[in-house]
Amino acid sequence: MRCICRILGVLVLLVPVYIVATPGFSGTLTPPVLEESKSQDRLSRIVQRYVFTHNMTEAEQLEKQIIEYPKATLPRIKATLQRGRSYSKELVGQQPGRVIHVRGQEAYYGLFVPSSYNPSRAYPLVVCLHGYGFTGDSYLDRWQKRLGENYLLACPTYMESAWWNRFGEELVLATLHDVQARYHVDRNRIFITGMSNGGIGTWIIGMHHADVFAGIAPMASGIDEALYPFLANLRQTPVYVIHGVLDQIMPVGLSRRLVREMAERQIPHVYREHTQSHSHAGGHFFPREELPELVAWFDRQQRVPSFRHVDVVRDATHLTRFSWTRIDATDRIAAFSENLVDSRDEFITRQVYATLEAELVAPNHVVVQTTFVRRYSLFFNQNLIDFSQPLIVETNGIQSFHGLVVPDRKTLLHEARLRKDPGRLFSAQVTIDVEPTSPE
Repeated sequence: MRCICRILGVLVLLVPVYIVATPGFSGTLTPPVLEESKSQDRLSRIVQRYVFTHNMTEAEQLEKQIIEYPKATLPRIKATLQRGRSYSKELVGQQPGRVIHVRGQEAYYGLFVPSSYNPSRAYPLVVCLHGYGFTGDSYLDRWQKRLGENYLLACPTYMESAWWNRFGEELVLATLHDVQARYHVDRNRIFITGMSNGGIGTWIIGMHHADVFAGIAPMASGIDEALYPFLANLRQTPVYVIHGVLDQIMPVGLSRRLVREMAERQIPHVYREHTQSHSHAGGHFFPREELPELVAWFDRQQRVPSFRHVDVVRDATHLTRFSWTRIDATDRIAAFSENLVDSRDEFITRQVYATLEAELVAPNHVVVQTTFVRRYSLFFNQNLIDFSQPLIVETNGIQSFHGLVVPDRKTLLHEARLRKDPGRLFSAQVTIDVEPTSPE
């Protein structure tokens, strides 16, 4: 695509605890109560360390400790994960040039944290992608003024502005993880927006990782028609599009075609066109008059952690979890290069992608339709199915599973570590093999 540039094993000694009555003290605090509290605190520390460590060897050791811990029952581990980690006070205000590492390389992003930041409260986060000729730090000041004190704001810098390639995608995900590791982010209110090249990245990253975002807002941008099938991933993720009629760099027809596609696919969206012109940028800019409606839209959006109907489209380089589904193996399908669709083969040209549609049509009854999928996995929790009753899974009109699904601690822990999302905890997994198909 060518754009404007183209723990831990600690020995705990149990000792008697003596409580001295003091004025205002009522009730009795006994040693077992204190020990129970200590036990829970210790388990919580191990679990949170397991979830967030980057060291795979340490993660394996911590998982073993959790499983062997006498009081680490499934409900207790789950309650610990749902509480999430404890956050401490951190720097507030504008923080340009924060360093992260992507593929062993230094990368940067600018961060704004409201001066009123309280670690006990979860804050919405907006990730903003700059256009060609700009940096994340240059976007930091203008977008902080737009969002005010109600949002965390992260603006990564990619000097090539090629947000559509894999490094740009990984940079955005690394930025998200770094902010979430330090600050109390509301996982159900994360947004991505961008202008021009940043808008292209917003479309592409938003489509591939739609289940992460409460909404996406691309501006003055578009995508190659070969990528239109991935709009299906946005079925549960609202889109807010802004484009200028007088845009001579990214013609408004790019957004108009996408809006028609979203309407046909029943993707929730808002489309705004403006007729204004900037002295330097012409129609290729974001007018301040459009700001109140966009911010009001951000304010209204809330991601639904678990919905009953999932649509997912994948190329061979993005076989990752999507909500409570995952495509594990496929027939031969399109595989994107580092720069997405710059090298086209017949599979990209013909839009040969793996698709999976999963729906809970009745309690404990899942219907799945696939194309070019050889194996897939479904992940469950008590909000999706009743574990005391048999589960039925139909795949392409054939019953492919019937039986009880038993939740287990290892699945719960493993999924929590991979997702790092307390609002989406899954304690059971079912993997289904599908009869092979081939492209025509």
